[in-house]
Amino acid sequence: MHPAFSVLIFTVTSGAGYGLLSWLGMGQLLGYTQTSSIDQQIILGVIAMVLVTIGLLSSTMHLASPKNAWRSFSRFRTSWLSREAVFAVLLYPVAALYAAAIFWQWSSINLLAGLSIILALVTLFSTSMIYASLRTIRQWNTPMVPALFMAYALVSGGLLFLAVSGFYGALNPQLLTVIMGLIVITLALKLVYFFWQGKPQGATIQTATGFTQASVRLLDAGHSAPTFLNREFGYQVAADQLLRLRIVMTIVAFIAPLGVVYWFTQGANVGMLSLAWLMMMAGLLIERWLFFAEARHVVRLYQGEQRT
Repeated sequence: MHPAFSVLIFTVTSGAGYGLLSWLGMGQLLGYTQTSSIDQQIILGVIAMVLVTIGLLSSTMHLASPKNAWRSFSRFRTSWLSREAVFAVLLYPVAALYAAAIFWQWSSINLLAGLSIILALVTLFSTSMIYASLRTIRQWNTPMVPALFMAYALVSGGLLFLAVSGFYGALNPQLLTVIMGLIVITLALKLVYFFWQGKPQGATIQTATGFTQASVRLLDAGHSAPTFLNREFGYQVAADQLLRLRIVMTIVAFIAPLGVVYWFTQGANVGMLSLAWLMMMAGLLIERWLFFAEARHVVRLYQGEQRT
């Protein structure tokens, strides 16, 4: 699949925003933001929603006609894209009420914190299911995709939560340990995904045509000039380049931030925590590029490939 830069920005930045809002809400419910100032909590919420907004705005750039984006709300019962749009919009008034509850210390603050967490995670899950529900792309049609989307959001949002908390001098050592553990778990899950992705399975030209008892070979691609299918679904990247990018992504998104957090954040070093978050975001952009570039749509079988 051809990686669209607007979609890369959308999934990475909005994921970090939903993750940050989730950590803020969990802090209210679990008590680890009780020592945080009201200003700190408001700033965390504002940063989260700014990231979400940047992501949602960038997603409209991927549309052929952005003015028709409102139509995505009309198929809630059958479309994960529609569900994502509805839940994303519903989050805004709930998040605004949660911010007001923080500022004025309303008695309903726990309820609003819980609703914010639920809407943030449900929206994120809906985004992931846009890809995971596609049976035509084996690399996406797996429960590991929603799990990874959730994990990326929680680690990137959690690392940003730590950086902002460190700026206010309210870094929680236990939370720091939890985030480090989540980074390790996310890395392990991604390595499992890479291993599963490389297994020889999925559709072949034999199963696609129904001729499973004999060798099938495409003689004519059916077109004499590049088409939309070639550009979007037939995107090709050299295998050695993909391998190098996988290594770079693993180091930049997980290993380097984990090392920075482990070795240099004693005493709430805000600069190092911020550096770790920026490295992770850069690494996740590479990961999302790979997510699209390594996807193989079954239509490629009719363009000459033998296996998806």
